[in-house]
Amino acid sequence: MNESYIRNVIEAALLAAGSPLPVAELLRLFDDAVRPSAQAVRAALEALDAEYAGRGIELKETASGFRIQVRRELAGEISRLWPERAARYSRALLETLALIAYRQPITRAEIEAVRGVTVNPNIIRTMIERNWVRVVGHRDVAGHPELLGTTREFLDYFGLKNLDELPPLAELKAMGDLTLQLVLAGEEVAAAPSEPGNAASSAAEDPPEDDPQDDDELSAEGGASTELVAGPRSLDD
Repeated sequence: MNESYIRNVIEAALLAAGSPLPVAELLRLFDDAVRPSAQAVRAALEALDAEYAGRGIELKETASGFRIQVRRELAGEISRLWPERAARYSRALLETLALIAYRQPITRAEIEAVRGVTVNPNIIRTMIERNWVRVVGHRDVAGHPELLGTTREFLDYFGLKNLDELPPLAELKAMGDLTLQLVLAGEEVAAAPSEPGNAASSAAEDPPEDDPQDDDELSAEGGASTELVAGPRSLDD
């Protein structure tokens, strides 16, 4: 089969798709009689990647497959096509999401122990509704609190192939102006005042709630929130 034809079909599919496409799905684009090998598809992807070098678009592999997207360095200019205000997320949501991403699986009580304040339920609900976070199990302690972890959609949204591609903590803090001192792997998370569901807990023992304005999943104009740094917008967004 003509290599340029394979490359053109794959390029057209990636431009038309509403989400990243894995190699297996790209293979199904071709009739059985002329279906290329997975190796030929990967070669076509590599050719596209090389072809886009130095251009305004790039081929990106995420957890769910491949997509064509705007280069990150041009995101500011291209964002002018969408004049509506970009979504901004509160510092509390960003810190909570960072803790889950870097320390997963983690319980809500462990998040509270590090942040020093109780987690507003709206924050967890927002992340679950956006399919960035899911319940991956339960801690084998009293109350069996839920363990939270990130999802494949989280990786896709931030343009990551796997969790190993998460930026170093120092870079993350610089991007978001975060002051949270994340507990690194190998250190123990201090015990929280009480696990969720523990009948012995009381309001007096709980740390104070974050400022309601800070904990809104979408901040108001002029608030003290930090813009969430996501992967570049794909061409079909």
